[in-house]
Amino acid sequence: MRHTITLKYLRKLVVRPGKGGVGLPFVATMLKNIESLGFAFTPALIERVQTLSAEQAQMLYRDVTHELRILVGAGVRWKPMYPNFPAQVMEMSRAELYLNALIHYWTLREPQYASQPRSPLIEHTDLKPIDLGDEQAFEGVFRHLMGANTAISPDDKETVDWFVRSYQDRIVALVPAALPSKENLAFLAACLLRYTTSAEPVLQQHVKTATDVLRLAAALSGGDVSLAAATKFRGFRRGERRLLLGLLDRCANATEDMLRRPEPWKRLGERLHPGEWKRFPQAIAAFAVIRNDLSYPTFNRTVEQALAAHDGAKALATLRQRPGELARRLDHLLRETLDWQPVVAAFAEAAPKVATPVLLQVMTHFRRRGAAVRGWGFADAGQTQPAAPTAQLAPLRAFFPKGEVAKVQAIPDTQAALDPAACAEVVAICETALVARFRALPPLGKVFIDPRLRDYLVPFSQRSASKALRTVVRGSRLPLPQSPTIRCFLWWKEGVINGTPTGQVDIDLSAVIYDDEWKYLEHVSYTNLKSERYQAVHSGDYVTAPNGASEFIDLDVASVLEYGGRYVVIVLTAFTAQPFCNLPECFAGWMARDEPGSGEVYEPRTVQDRIDLASATRLCIPVILDVQERTAIWTDIGLRSFPLLNNVENNRKGVSMMGQVMTTLNKTNLYDLFRLHAQARGTRVDSAAAADAVFAVDQGVTPFDLPTIMAEYL
Repeated sequence: MRHTITLKYLRKLVVRPGKGGVGLPFVATMLKNIESLGFAFTPALIERVQTLSAEQAQMLYRDVTHELRILVGAGVRWKPMYPNFPAQVMEMSRAELYLNALIHYWTLREPQYASQPRSPLIEHTDLKPIDLGDEQAFEGVFRHLMGANTAISPDDKETVDWFVRSYQDRIVALVPAALPSKENLAFLAACLLRYTTSAEPVLQQHVKTATDVLRLAAALSGGDVSLAAATKFRGFRRGERRLLLGLLDRCANATEDMLRRPEPWKRLGERLHPGEWKRFPQAIAAFAVIRNDLSYPTFNRTVEQALAAHDGAKALATLRQRPGELARRLDHLLRETLDWQPVVAAFAEAAPKVATPVLLQVMTHFRRRGAAVRGWGFADAGQTQPAAPTAQLAPLRAFFPKGEVAKVQAIPDTQAALDPAACAEVVAICETALVARFRALPPLGKVFIDPRLRDYLVPFSQRSASKALRTVVRGSRLPLPQSPTIRCFLWWKEGVINGTPTGQVDIDLSAVIYDDEWKYLEHVSYTNLKSERYQAVHSGDYVTAPNGASEFIDLDVASVLEYGGRYVVIVLTAFTAQPFCNLPECFAGWMARDEPGSGEVYEPRTVQDRIDLASATRLCIPVILDVQERTAIWTDIGLRSFPLLNNVENNRKGVSMMGQVMTTLNKTNLYDLFRLHAQARGTRVDSAAAADAVFAVDQGVTPFDLPTIMAEYL
């Protein structure tokens, strides 16, 4: 697991010096085999490996290749239905393809074709370097995850669980002084209670609200710490009940906090039996209000009543008491008042007390609000998001609901316009507050910021992010290589999950092609295995996977562009009833291929990205390819609603809307975040070589260093 963590988060290996001196032939063989997976050791790591004994080197090689094979998807058997894909499918008649499919659907037998010899892989690929790490950097992974200012992903939680389980009471020394994310706090607290005897001092220091206690109870019950989904609370031991009630009794404004979520508190009260504990009178009184539906004045009710009555002055007077709430409702307040200046002045007073992620989001929101034009796109020369489609499509507002399921919702944007002067003032207030806050951090010296960071978004929440070869924030744009062919892939397996057989599992890989106005042009799926016009081809549709099954789609970029295509949406659909989370294994990704007929159909060193599918959905859009801009837009979202037939044709409207939303997101990018840090803490320079601090796509702090960004820059 140590190698898993260092490779995943740091792209490094912690190798202690040895005394053996393994021979150069072994090291050379090791490096050659690792190169076939798309990776290479740096000189510092090679030098350290050479100090190992033969036994130590063999153990390192076995562990590292195992982890790398998993990362790039090479640890499974890849076998397309048509072994001589892609040429074989393009050359076959549609009648033969149709007949083969019918026979497979009726009998589960595969068509039998001899494999033709394939020429060796011709492509040139840039190897991903693996550097030498140390113990401090390794333990820094835990510190950064716990110091993150936003919710971490399920994969990150597995890492935190391993650290606490492995270090036990020693882990307390690694816990940061500040735990900004309440969701992360709840998960950590549950791990501490499960594996250590040192949990209570941490809880007494950091649990401050009733909602913190509710999150902790959800974490102990294996539920959703974001509280977006209902948790079935387990029975708690007497000591756990005493702890939870004691923490609740210490919380200020506990009753008001509990009234935000009365139903979960009623269910939790049934497990805690607060009436048995006379030593916690405030907790007992709060539960009495919840249980008996007693009237109780609350802050939110006062604000909502004022806004419903269009009494902006009263709402503003109330919101002044809570800066964070004022920031979140600022747009609504400005729409409810004729004179925006008092509202903006109140926000200026509150801004220094507003959390950094909220200020960044407010800054970006009002930058766009002040420059918005009807239809897609914004007339803001200072904005750095990629250009939106040129068509005048109906404007939409996108929301990423809380929860552990990766989904996005969109509604028509009918908000009234705001005074551009008010919006500009709000943006300036946010930037001033952020620069003042960042100035208190250690100086950075000379700073280089890569302009390409404009394409990568700030990680405000990773709670539903999937495990991937390279994890970035949804909506970020990664460069596509100039290779003429993009090969998408899918692998899944049926089996047993938690003692229950999955039964037959059929997952379908599809690609839908749209023009730059999001008009449908073509699709490639199990219903249409090839498109001569767009030179797109599917490897064949498996409908069962007892030993694992794989599907591929090749896309010829030049053909898509020639016939007016721009966006290619990759769609994964569970034709059978199982959501992805109920499968033993399911993942997808894409490769860049110069010569699609050379090498094996699945060549690990050509893999650009790979993503696990583990959400509670049956339709997933992992990526959208913008072949005109040569970018891959990282989406990692799911849809839950289906028509009668589970295929891409019957989900065109939903797929198109999600595509429009994800290609026109209004989110803060990393360039703007690091620009504010540089303004506050250093001096900008034009080259990385001359810089003390580098923020770039491929060196220094990169978009893939999410724990570092969440802990040190938010």
